[in-house]
Amino acid sequence: MTKTITKSDLVNHLHENMGLNKVESKEIVEAFFEEIKNSLVNNEEVKISGFGNFKILNKNERPGRNPKTGEPALISARKVVTFKAGQKLRKKLATILSE
Repeated sequence: MTKTITKSDLVNHLHENMGLNKVESKEIVEAFFEEIKNSLVNNEEVKISGFGNFKILNKNERPGRNPKTGEPALISARKVVTFKAGQKLRKKLATILSE
């Protein structure tokens, strides 16, 4: 089973490894995610060097099916958040996953 990293884990990591107190650590983590959220809400692309890019894509209306009944259904147009891993992250993951 894979481990899930939470905001609380990030706060603890900053506290233990950077010498910050828990309140400061929590404020930094919250500010980081708040900045990403605000940028996406303003339809701005978020580029984190060495990690990847977050952006909003417009998905067109398209035909689909109701999974319970199998009947055709129309999936409405919507906006979705996408993430594309950067080259450094992809290379690192490829190395780790090939072992």
